[in-house]
Amino acid sequence: MTQQVEPGPHARLGRAVGADVVGGVLLVLPSGQVTSARGPSVASYAAGRGLARELAGAGAPQGLRAHVVRYRGRGWNGPDARLAADAEWAVEEVVRRYGDVPVGLVGVGMGGRAALRAAGHPAVGAVVAWAPWLPSPVAEEPVRQLVGRRVLIVHGTQDEWAEPDLSLRLAERVKKANRDTCRFEVHSDGHGLRQHRAEVRALTSDFVLGSLFGRPYARAVEDALAAPPPLGLRMPLASGFGRG
Repeated sequence: MTQQVEPGPHARLGRAVGADVVGGVLLVLPSGQVTSARGPSVASYAAGRGLARELAGAGAPQGLRAHVVRYRGRGWNGPDARLAADAEWAVEEVVRRYGDVPVGLVGVGMGGRAALRAAGHPAVGAVVAWAPWLPSPVAEEPVRQLVGRRVLIVHGTQDEWAEPDLSLRLAERVKKANRDTCRFEVHSDGHGLRQHRAEVRALTSDFVLGSLFGRPYARAVEDALAAPPPLGLRMPLASGFGRG
């Protein structure tokens, strides 16, 4: 049995969006900062709400419901790994509320690192990390918790805050332990993945619905999962992905 994680009284799930009859739950993990004593970012939470609504809407026929995780604060804060602890608590809370349903994690920036770290609960079936901030050396990041999950990393090649090379190195380690891992590169895009926002969200939706509910993946996702490194870990995200 997974040990109960107690992050404190201020971490909580945001208001649910999506299906009334729940077939699966998606947790959106907003970005944060490397070190900070400040409270959670209102702007990051608002951005997470928009993402949660869009993904839950795409998964409505399958019964997808989504929550944004309200962290205790915005800082990872070294060994405290507070955002990961809050994410682990959130998974436990989903299981308490909804019972035996599949859970997906979608994290942005520092939230991407939290999603990768919090994947150990047996209810988690899909993990998506957008432009995850990772420390150097990345070899110290754990990967065993990702075994048995479907893992997608998406990173802009021009990201100046979270190094794309570090997410590639981590993906290489994850792929060795878990073949159900892929990574897409968004060429010419920066940390916010704003130039190709529609394609990134379509890719995320395709991956989450395929991983949690068995819906067929798009051909590009199938190819990325099946391809050996480095091909499946440096898959270019095509302009117009998801249209038609």
